[in-house]
Amino acid sequence: MEHLEIELKFGIPNLSGLRGRLQNLGAACIGERTFEHNIRYETKDGRLLENNCLLRLRKDQGTTLTFKSPPPAPDARFKIHRELEVGVSDFDTMDAILNAIGYIRCQIYQKWRETWQLSDATLCMDTMPFGSFLEIEGSPDTIMRIVHALGLSWKRRILFSYLGIFEILREKEGLPFSDVTFDNFNTVNIRFDRYARLFEAGGE
Repeated sequence: MEHLEIELKFGIPNLSGLRGRLQNLGAACIGERTFEHNIRYETKDGRLLENNCLLRLRKDQGTTLTFKSPPPAPDARFKIHRELEVGVSDFDTMDAILNAIGYIRCQIYQKWRETWQLSDATLCMDTMPFGSFLEIEGSPDTIMRIVHALGLSWKRRILFSYLGIFEILREKEGLPFSDVTFDNFNTVNIRFDRYARLFEAGGE
């Protein structure tokens, strides 16, 4: 099994208005809106980032360890990774294990996430410290049908990761921090729509 994650994002200034559209399509909200705290790990020589890989420990209602790597066959229409994920019982102990075997905590990032299900797709309404987004994960055909049904512009889809978006915003705004936390953004007023065109895929 390839364990492929196929997804894309859209910047959504008004998530409240999106809820009604999802309900009209028959989507079901799964659980409550949840706060996520993530730690990204790296090797001392930066090998993971160099190879477009991600090692992440996430704490929300549980704790999850995730490894992402490039797919065997990229598709320019979507953001695709090979994803291996496992639940673990203790966040702090897993963090200590990763540090003990040589992985370094290199970045923290946070979000609020509200998860919906529609057909075989998972739709995540995400509030990041720098903006709000809809992330759609599923099969290519299902994703394209949902994008059309929601009236979203295919040309405005985003294939960047949230950390990829942040790195460009940090450079553009001269941000003095690397952790994507709500506390760090308390005194920073960034309008994502000013930079949205930098991230949108365009094309047909």
